[in-house]
Amino acid sequence: MSSNNNRQRVIVVGTRQSALALTQTGQVIDELKRISERQGWNYTFEIRKIVTKGDRILDVTLSKVGGKGLFVKEIEQALLDGEIDLAVHSMKDMPYELPEGLMNGATPKRVNPLDCLVTRDGGGLDKLPKGARVGTSSLRRSCQLKNARPDLKLESIRGNIDSRIRKLETEGFDAVVLAAAGLTRMGWEDRISALIPEDVCIPAVGQGSLGIECRENDEEVRELLQLLNDKETELAVRAERSFLGTLQGGCQVPIGAYATIVSQGEEGALLELTGMVGSPDGETLLKERKQGKDPESLGRAVAEALIASGADRILAEIGG
Repeated sequence: MSSNNNRQRVIVVGTRQSALALTQTGQVIDELKRISERQGWNYTFEIRKIVTKGDRILDVTLSKVGGKGLFVKEIEQALLDGEIDLAVHSMKDMPYELPEGLMNGATPKRVNPLDCLVTRDGGGLDKLPKGARVGTSSLRRSCQLKNARPDLKLESIRGNIDSRIRKLETEGFDAVVLAAAGLTRMGWEDRISALIPEDVCIPAVGQGSLGIECRENDEEVRELLQLLNDKETELAVRAERSFLGTLQGGCQVPIGAYATIVSQGEEGALLELTGMVGSPDGETLLKERKQGKDPESLGRAVAEALIASGADRILAEIGG
């Protein structure tokens, strides 16, 4: 790759137009500007807002909209068409298989991957009254919460973070479930009533991390993005995404996975991955935990162990 320092280019960055998407895209651009200045590269950045299918359809639960890549397909098309040069996604929105010619150029450092509760009285899951109304658009969250608290009334809730929080008052919900990462990135940590521990609710694949997608043949952008990459986050997310790919799951099925780095040695990192597949009613919750050094092999091994326990039947029943 070129080490020419006299680089001049306008880099167009594609993103969804929600407040969260624009905030996290702005944070990525700020970091890329710092990297460019350190390298002596003269890059300027422009944001291009793109509306995705998932943004247009707000009155239906994600599981009923169907299809993978609800929040990325139109953005990926803009990349392929050369209208944008890179795209900032929430990693949990990215399907396992990327279109030919595109790649994940960087996985920046992850923020808190856990789910959280925003409640009317500020308490956690154990403080919610019997029969409390809890809003979430995610089958993964609702199946795990039903398993932990079968008395809860889980109801579908869509929209951006702010509008979902407002529904606590406007629609009488007792709590809404959100990704802690979104609130953290918006600077709204004070709105988090309680984090939901991983042993109660395993996060979505890649939750808390971003995927910066680019064209495989754009060496300049690839070199820039590599300097943004966080190796530990990348390894963990690769294990989670290998798990997802083996199960062929999307955001419309109750699948969760969370990998951490247990130790670092001369021979590389030791990863631990916990995977989950559940039935939508919360009656069946299958979990498996394994350790390994190769992220792709680890993801496959956890997925295959769950398939041996009956995960494939659960996924087949719900069209996964």
